[in-house]
Amino acid sequence: MRDLTQGPIANHLLGMAAFIGISLVFQTMYFIVDLYFVSRLGSAAVAGVSASGNVFFLALAASQLISIGAMATVSQAVGKKDASEANLYSDQAISMSLLFGAVMLALGYAFGGAGVDALTADAASAAAGRAYLFAFLPQLALMFPVAAMTSALRGAGVTMPTMVLQTATILLNVALAPVLIAGWGTGVPLGTAGAGWASSISATLGTIALIFMFPRVQTYLRLHIKSLTPKFEAWRRIIFIGLPTSLEFLMMFVIFITIYFVIRQFGAEAQAGFGIGGRIMQSIFLPAMAVAFAAAPIAGQNFGAKRYDRVRETFAVTALIGSGIMLTLSILCHINPGLLARPFTSNPDVLAVSNDYLTIVSWNFVFSGLVMAAGSLFQGMGDTRPSLFASAARMVTFVVPVLWAAQQPWFSLHNVWLLSVASVIAQCALVLWLLFETFKRKLAPMPSAIAAAAS
Repeated sequence: MRDLTQGPIANHLLGMAAFIGISLVFQTMYFIVDLYFVSRLGSAAVAGVSASGNVFFLALAASQLISIGAMATVSQAVGKKDASEANLYSDQAISMSLLFGAVMLALGYAFGGAGVDALTADAASAAAGRAYLFAFLPQLALMFPVAAMTSALRGAGVTMPTMVLQTATILLNVALAPVLIAGWGTGVPLGTAGAGWASSISATLGTIALIFMFPRVQTYLRLHIKSLTPKFEAWRRIIFIGLPTSLEFLMMFVIFITIYFVIRQFGAEAQAGFGIGGRIMQSIFLPAMAVAFAAAPIAGQNFGAKRYDRVRETFAVTALIGSGIMLTLSILCHINPGLLARPFTSNPDVLAVSNDYLTIVSWNFVFSGLVMAAGSLFQGMGDTRPSLFASAARMVTFVVPVLWAAQQPWFSLHNVWLLSVASVIAQCALVLWLLFETFKRKLAPMPSAIAAAAS
């Protein structure tokens, strides 16, 4: 267990962000490697995998309910130095994750194919997407127990061992991708299905290793098999904290689905270009995401310890570092966006869409960084509802306008990207206002503290 209530905030933030960032970089590597080999199968394969890959956001949204709830409850319990409470929430988060994983498998195999068919522009893209999805679903189911265990450890300030394990798992995925997708060494290429199986096989082995590693990298949390019996009071607390963030990710899923839906009239090349641009954007967001992820347990432990001055400082440092990173990335996308997209496609139409997307949406990178920083503080304080309200604003400022614009004769891809930028700026303004209001409400000195200070 690492005590985050003492010592410089910046040191804790950068130290944890370094390990989290390395893990995220390797996690994104397998997306990039998959995309590289899938892109060799043609635009239809890229479009199909990109469309079916949106189910990842749906699974990620559901896993956040457990992940954020576990991280916040465990970190606050650690801040209060209450080991029994920390273990209670860790065990119950794992219990919930097993149920969620089973439901994900059942729903994915029952309805996933129809969802891919509805999103793709042609039959070839749909076939490639279905093949990928059905092989990828086991990995999505395993996301839940992995998220529960790694989030509990993150709440206790433990990040390096999970980073090492996730890196090893992803390197295995990277090694399997060309073997299963292109048939390297076997002569049996599985195409887009190979990309899904590479992820599922590596995730299975990584989950088994995490189960054995969990009690060996720290002494504060333990895996108690008998304690996995549901305790619904603990479930309600986890859900209260995690559900708003889960709904935020669900809204992100809705936004991506909306984009795929409205741009399908421009063909598979447009969907492939957006898919490549979106993957690149997710990849270059990683440094700022790592800083934001590190901020949540720091804020959580200090909130649990009633070190409210350090909670405020956590946001200030996170916002400053994150904004600097995002500004640098925005400049990079303006200078030469084609440099980032060219390794994944030689199709000029696909490349043009990707370049246009990255150039325009890079205007909102700094605002996106501030949104992530604010969201992490809400998670640490155990009330993510304000962050949800700000994300819900995008349903009004983006989804509704873009669906209307798609029916107009002047509609173009350019309009979609511009509306996205405007909606993120509006979300940023709202979430910062809500954060400062929450600071006034939750971080105000307790009456007893005021009396003690006066005396």
